[in-house]
Amino acid sequence: MRRVPARVFRTTFQCAVRGLSRTSRLRRPILWQHRNVGLSLRSTASSSASSSTSSASAPPSSRPSSSSSPSSPPRPNYAVGEPLRSSMYFRRFSVALVSGLVGYGAWYTYKGSSDLEQAGSKSFSTTPTQLAKTVAPTRNVLVVGADEIHTGTFVGEGPIAKNVDGSGRNVLEMLTPEQATEKLRQSEVSFLVNRGQGVLRYDVVQLASNNPIEDDHAEKIVEIVSQEHKKDADHATDDWMFWGVFDGHAGWTTSAKLRQTLISFVARELNTTYKAAKQLGTAPSPEAIDTAIKLGFTRLDHEIVNESVERVLKSNSKRVAAELLGPALSGSCALLSFYDTSSKTLRVACTGDSRAVLGRRSASGKWTATALSEDQTGSNPKEVARMRNAHPGEDRVIHNGRVLGGLEPTRAFGDASYKWSKEISERLRASFFARSSSPHLRTPPYVTAEPVVTTTKIQPEKGDFLVMATDGLWEMLTNEEVVGLVGKWIETQAADQSGSKFGTSWSKLFGPGQGLPVEAGKEGGADGQKAPFRYQQWGMSPDDKERFVVKDKNVATHLIRNALGGKNEEQLCALLTLVSPFSRRYRDDLTVQVVFFGNGQRTGEVLVNEEASSPPQSHIKARL
Repeated sequence: MRRVPARVFRTTFQCAVRGLSRTSRLRRPILWQHRNVGLSLRSTASSSASSSTSSASAPPSSRPSSSSSPSSPPRPNYAVGEPLRSSMYFRRFSVALVSGLVGYGAWYTYKGSSDLEQAGSKSFSTTPTQLAKTVAPTRNVLVVGADEIHTGTFVGEGPIAKNVDGSGRNVLEMLTPEQATEKLRQSEVSFLVNRGQGVLRYDVVQLASNNPIEDDHAEKIVEIVSQEHKKDADHATDDWMFWGVFDGHAGWTTSAKLRQTLISFVARELNTTYKAAKQLGTAPSPEAIDTAIKLGFTRLDHEIVNESVERVLKSNSKRVAAELLGPALSGSCALLSFYDTSSKTLRVACTGDSRAVLGRRSASGKWTATALSEDQTGSNPKEVARMRNAHPGEDRVIHNGRVLGGLEPTRAFGDASYKWSKEISERLRASFFARSSSPHLRTPPYVTAEPVVTTTKIQPEKGDFLVMATDGLWEMLTNEEVVGLVGKWIETQAADQSGSKFGTSWSKLFGPGQGLPVEAGKEGGADGQKAPFRYQQWGMSPDDKERFVVKDKNVATHLIRNALGGKNEEQLCALLTLVSPFSRRYRDDLTVQVVFFGNGQRTGEVLVNEEASSPPQSHIKARL
């Protein structure tokens, strides 16, 4: 008796695969061969099991849906749309095809509601008895295939689900807007800084694409004795405030190492520099401060890349090698901001292609965007010239915009295969762990962790703010859009908390049709910075100025929401439904920090801003 349902499934699945093969021969949508692929998700109709719709923009030659013979069991119907300029085709397909593609598919981890828990307990099969059931719920689904992606609706008892490790439910189902918001806000946290030192608040959020996320971040406030005001009990101390974002690649270990140690290394060097200047009865020069920051970066990288090798070779232990070589074999960019409250000076140290942008009010009342860092990649002419000068005669030192044709950032922590000699790499590979060195490796090191440091005088009384983010955000938004979105968020919060008079004035200035409250930047973006490209990949227009929305209390979450679709909730839900590893083709890991400067109250406290933090946050403590 068991052979009958098995034969039915096998026959149905083979027919589905043959249908897919015929279509593939016509269109050949191989995603990895295309630089620009669109993600165009249309609204799908939820109706009875016999209803279906198609996009109005679908061409007349679109493949018609197949009809079932009178003797065939009823099938669930799908509402699908035809994308524009896209290799992501949304077609009608049977439940059998859904089951077949699950073998190649993406599983979305969602700790959901009780409704989902009940649905997950039910089995899903392709037997005629199961398919013949009526009056079943209709759900949106997203199925990732080996070389294409489908979206639509299916009618059945519940989403296709799998419990892998007990940590959560893995569901093949399009996120609802409510679930998308929950995922966006999962890691958000906001701090109110009541120290009267020129900083009012900072917001942080992360969104993973890799599993686990390869980004990391750190924030720390170091209290120091103020020499200038040591006789004034109310101003006896100043603060050094640090914020850092770390964009890992080829693994998470390097960025995690930076989270744990980079601020400490830099603070130690700064402390040494300030003490030396104090002994001379003066303040350290700007050049000395920059040098201290650079020393903190390079000494940490030396520990990661070189001292780890010495310890491994001395121990002759694979257990020690497995622990110590992880941060050397993977890599990470680093963006660290250092704010000295006594001088109101902000220094930004950049190693790699994360970016910092300052927002400041202009005389017009709008905001201006000023880049405080440059993207250090093989596409930056300054970095290319530096690399070629350091390695004369090596034509492949930068190839196709990458170091030796492989690594995109020209400065990074770790990435030891671009820093070790061939002899060290081969010795470690033979006895322990190491990557193969490039065949073009001749005069290492090719990559440095030394940052470029910029200095900016902050004006807290004007409400300056700082946005720091890994490159995933800048792949989707320009500097001006990011600053304008923060400006729009500020005005919206003020309108919500003020009387109707201010709200009316704001709506006249920044209502529909006015766009973002930001001064236009120069064409082509800042020098040395790559322009956003994801909207072209998704098949959307970056010129749609009405695509933005304000829905979040945490401004970092607000930025990520608008980067992924804004008002277009279907776009947002689709991008958040995609999971690792397929999601990496359409969005990177995202880490965003936003720091608001201003003259606030001085109680000495740093408090969690509950309304802009994902609960529970009781375990979060200020880092002093």
